[in-house]
Amino acid sequence: MVALGAAVLVSLPVAVGALPARSDRRSADELAAAVRRSAAVGYSGYAEAFGGLSLPLTDDFSTLTDLFGDRTRLRVWWRDREDWRVDTVQPTGEAGLHRDVEGLWTWEYERGTALRTTDPAVRLPRPADLEPAALGRRLLSEARPAELSRLPARRVANRNAPGVRLRPADPGGTVDRADVWVDGATGVPLRVEVHGTGAARPVVETSFLDFSAERPAASTTRFSPPYPGRVRRELNPDLAASINVFSPVVPPLELAGLPVRTRVEGLGSVGTYGTGLTVLVAVPLPGRVSRPLREQLSGTPGITVTGQGIRLTAGPLSLLLTDPPGRRSWLLTGTVSATTLDRAAAEIGANPPVEEPR
Repeated sequence: MVALGAAVLVSLPVAVGALPARSDRRSADELAAAVRRSAAVGYSGYAEAFGGLSLPLTDDFSTLTDLFGDRTRLRVWWRDREDWRVDTVQPTGEAGLHRDVEGLWTWEYERGTALRTTDPAVRLPRPADLEPAALGRRLLSEARPAELSRLPARRVANRNAPGVRLRPADPGGTVDRADVWVDGATGVPLRVEVHGTGAARPVVETSFLDFSAERPAASTTRFSPPYPGRVRRELNPDLAASINVFSPVVPPLELAGLPVRTRVEGLGSVGTYGTGLTVLVAVPLPGRVSRPLREQLSGTPGITVTGQGIRLTAGPLSLLLTDPPGRRSWLLTGTVSATTLDRAAAEIGANPPVEEPR
């Protein structure tokens, strides 16, 4: 009897996960609206993300190669937009990212060091961006009703999860669709799959394996550095943030026919263009950054040398490093076609952005 009882207990989680998902009568637009409201919902869980792209980039862009070409394991505690914590579990240890009303704490467990930074509007991607709920909300934030359709419900992290598909209407983009499965009770995205045009497998997929809809305690997300003497403080946490603030270049308000997405008056040298899942980013690079990147790209199989520079395509992500007429190059990248990148490079070459002193 004891053995039988133990067997029942051990098999219970598996049996719950195998239960068929319940149908949900909400429309795709209603589910997307629930996702947008879910930032106010507290939750916690463990998630894993997989990237299917290989990007040959230098150390300045190392986070991109880690995110899109490897497995990322995440522990998540979310209270609201300005109070959360995401721990990245790595083979060599863990790194914690804590958000509060004043900015970010990054804690490296193995080294025992803490970094205090701002949370800039323009930055390189970080592991926390692959957290399923955060990614799902971002993907559906600008979705139009005509771009949405329903998917059959699934069981994700032992939760009932109706699905919604976003298929961009913009013909110039390289993302075919994004599929999001949503916790039926809270609207929190539990699983996300992003598919490139013509790709058999998702280029990015992320999913909760364990999920709780209870709001974590404030003490869980709060961070106090255990070694105050090992605290570093930086205003701009990465290369993109620094360029956006300190470069004298002012990007155009439109590029390759795509409108600028956001613009802070008086600031912002990194231009972000497009709508929805179609995004083009233009980054002016100083010579110390562009030279090693150009050398590495030049030896990469599959590159295309054009009249504008060096171009590379990896799944739905395209990249072009322009040949500088002087000392400045531009890194153009995003979920746009090679034709769009070439057009953007030609426009920048013909009409160089103005420079203003910082």
